[in-house]
Amino acid sequence: MAAFDLFLWVMSAVALAVFVALYFVKAGYGIFRTPSWGVSVDNRWAWMLMECPVFAVMFVLWARSGVGFAMPQFLFFLLFQLHYFQRAFVFPFLLKGRSRMPVAIMVMGMVFNVLNGLMQGGGLFWFGRAAWEEGASCLLAPHAIAGLALFAVGMGINLHSDHVIRNLRKPGDTKHYLPQKGMYRYVTSANYFGELLEWTGFAILTASPAAWVFVWWTAANLVPRADAIHRRYCEEFGREAVGRRKRIIPFVY
Repeated sequence: MAAFDLFLWVMSAVALAVFVALYFVKAGYGIFRTPSWGVSVDNRWAWMLMECPVFAVMFVLWARSGVGFAMPQFLFFLLFQLHYFQRAFVFPFLLKGRSRMPVAIMVMGMVFNVLNGLMQGGGLFWFGRAAWEEGASCLLAPHAIAGLALFAVGMGINLHSDHVIRNLRKPGDTKHYLPQKGMYRYVTSANYFGELLEWTGFAILTASPAAWVFVWWTAANLVPRADAIHRRYCEEFGREAVGRRKRIIPFVY
């Protein structure tokens, strides 16, 4: 347990370094990809290879833990796997165009996802069991209901926002457009807002310290990128077009 706690502290400290660094260095994928990031691969395969390790690691840890179908851990497992099944095996093959991702970014994502799988699986199946001794009845607690609702709303926002982004262009069009629908009316990175809300809900639902570290990692990765995207939109479309939209959290930031 002490070793796992140290692991969580180290991951939190690394997330802080990433948070600071990403305000100075733009991760070179999507609209920020440049040749300086080196060799790249097709975006579809890059996303699949980057996201599938956490799905696999979580499945192995669940299978070896002996938790089986016991509640509430099995529900937590299903929610986590639902997100990453969509992210690894559905989302990549919905992408349009011929975008590419640097191999360096893909590999860094793979490494993080392996570590996050160990972190979340460890927190849910190995080192957090005492928190759920009441079984399925703990899912009726107010925090669990609120967390599950936030997770569902966040996933819905994330999926809808991805749909909006995918359909900004007509076939053959390579121009950039300012998204206007859904939560994009309030923030310039609505998909990131949805993901941040989703994992915050998951952390509230599970009451797992590892899940809260993942929320911190999600914010450390997405908040600086949302700031960079907001600035890019202001430069490209003008501040008047962007209007009063915030970066990632409606009415706040």
